[in-house]
Amino acid sequence: MLRLPPFAYWSPRSLTEAAQMMAAHGPDAMYVAGGTDLYPNMKRRQFEPKHLIGLRRVPELNEFSAEHGRGFRIGAGLTLTQVASHPLIRQVHPALATAAALVSTPQLRNMGTYGGNLCLDTRCNYYNQSYFWRKSIGFCMKKDGDICLVAPGSSRCWAVSSTDTAPGTIALDASVRLVGPQGERVVPARALYRDDGMEYLAKAPDEILTEVIIPPAKGLRSVYLKLRRRGSFDFPILGVAVALRQDGDGTVRHARVVLGGVQSYPMECDDAEKMLLGQRLTPELIDAVAQAAYKPAKPLDNTDMAHGYRKKMSKIYVERALRTFLTQ
Repeated sequence: MLRLPPFAYWSPRSLTEAAQMMAAHGPDAMYVAGGTDLYPNMKRRQFEPKHLIGLRRVPELNEFSAEHGRGFRIGAGLTLTQVASHPLIRQVHPALATAAALVSTPQLRNMGTYGGNLCLDTRCNYYNQSYFWRKSIGFCMKKDGDICLVAPGSSRCWAVSSTDTAPGTIALDASVRLVGPQGERVVPARALYRDDGMEYLAKAPDEILTEVIIPPAKGLRSVYLKLRRRGSFDFPILGVAVALRQDGDGTVRHARVVLGGVQSYPMECDDAEKMLLGQRLTPELIDAVAQAAYKPAKPLDNTDMAHGYRKKMSKIYVERALRTFLTQ
C-alpha cells in the first residue's frame, strides 16, 4: 500500500493568510484544494512537501457571479461537479460544463476543483508510477533523474498536459486571477501554460489561482470532445475544444480551436482558426480545417494508446467538433 509522507496541514481562512503561510514555509510548502492529483503524487513521492496549505476554507475561492454584459467569474475552488452542473454554465458555455463533467469519476469530481484541474500536473507513463517502479528503471528528469525516458536525446521533458478544462477555458478567451505574496495579477488563460513538461505553469509556486474570468458570450457557441480508452475515470489522451461566433448567415467571425493531450501545454491551432474566419462551414472547409489542426499535433509514446493513432484521431475529433455547429 502506498502511503502519504508525513506533513503538517494548515487551514487558512483568507487569501492573505494563505499567502503569509506560504511565505513563512517557502519551498517546503505547497497549496492543496481538492487534492485529487496532489495526494496520489505525494504517495508516489513525486512531491514531498513538509507543509500543505489547504484552500478549502477560503471563501473567496468558492464564489460565482454572472453579471449581465460582463460574463462569468468562477471561483477556482468550485468543485468540478459544481461547474459541470451549474445551469448557466451549461447553457452559455457547454464546452466548459462538458469538460468538467468528463473529468475522472463522480466521487473525484465532488472533491476536485476547477482551479486544481487547470493546474493539473503533466503526465507520462514513465513518471506516473510508484517510487519503486521508477527507481527500478532509472528516474526521469521530471523527478530525480536527468534524462527524458521518452526521448533520451532531448534536453527537455515531454510529459503531456492532461487537463480537461484548460482547452475549453482557453477557447472561451478566459483570463485567470493569480494572487501571491507580491500582490495579484490577471493573465489570459493561454498565458498560464508553458511548452515544458516540467515547468508547465507560468504561475509562481507561491501564487494562488483564485478565479477564472470568462468574457460575455455574445453569441459564442462551444463544444468539447474527449478521447480516452474507457468511458469514465481515464485522463484524456486527446481533448478538443472549439468555440465559434457566427453571423446570422453562418459566416464565422470568431474561432478558437484548442487541443489537449498532444503537447506539454494546451495547443491553440492558429492556422485552423484563420481558415475559419470569414467563411461558412461546409464539409470541405471542415476537412481542411481539421487537417490544419492535425499537422502541429505531436503526441509521443508516453500516454495510453499508440501515438500514431492519437495523432490521427486529432483530425477526426476536430471534424466531429466542427460538424456539431452544422446541426445547432
